[in-house]
Amino acid sequence: MNVRSQDGALGDLSIQASSQAHRTSNIVADSAVQELRVAGRERLIVVEDDPVTRTMLVGYFSENNFDVVGAGSCAECRQALRTRTDLVFLDVQLPDGDGFDLAKEIQATSNAGIIFVTRRDTDVDRILGLEVAGDHYVTKPIDLRELLARARSVLRRRSIDRKAARNHNSIAFGDWIIDLTRRELLGSDGKPVALTRAEFDLLAALVGADGRPLSRDYLIEVVSNRQAEVDIRTVDALVARLRRKLVGSGTPVITTVTGVGYKLALSERL
Repeated sequence: MNVRSQDGALGDLSIQASSQAHRTSNIVADSAVQELRVAGRERLIVVEDDPVTRTMLVGYFSENNFDVVGAGSCAECRQALRTRTDLVFLDVQLPDGDGFDLAKEIQATSNAGIIFVTRRDTDVDRILGLEVAGDHYVTKPIDLRELLARARSVLRRRSIDRKAARNHNSIAFGDWIIDLTRRELLGSDGKPVALTRAEFDLLAALVGADGRPLSRDYLIEVVSNRQAEVDIRTVDALVARLRRKLVGSGTPVITTVTGVGYKLALSERL
């Protein structure tokens, strides 16, 4: 009787152990699936010192199938950037630094897109943000659907850029060579010419047009990816800066087309 009782107990223990092993196996499998799911999602960092806004953004984009990390300071953002990141939502005013300076760091060390999300809404701030590194400049209060659309737009564009970067793509014009893969402009001496992101994007659009004039409205889209972000004056200022940098041949490189916009005067593909 005792033996049967012990056998029964052992049998029960065996069944319990088997059931526990099955549950553990399921947990491990679920964890592996979750890791694969997260690994396959685009990773976002929300850099926002206000915990309510940060929690709202993290929750919303997590619900929309993104892998999202919150950061309340520049230091926390730098820590989060140690893992591959696709897009950063960046506030300008942070407790331990300036968002514009942090954007420069991100641009230098990561291929992540940057969308400024801030209360600072002056034209100077907008232009500075877009010239420094920003793909968009969004002011608070936040429209979550609009921000989601902008995030997806940036991620799509960067995906296309990555595919294009697989092939070397250089174009010669006048005394310069623009390398669309490395995002570099080289002078006749082979040395790189320093350009901001906005300057490079505008110049690349003009070069790619093969001498066709591009309207100011179109160039606004090229520079900011959003018409409302910057105005015609911004495009004019960028062209003026490019003209100062593109000197050497004596022939104007960027010419004004009255009533339309601008075009590249010299355009010859390699």
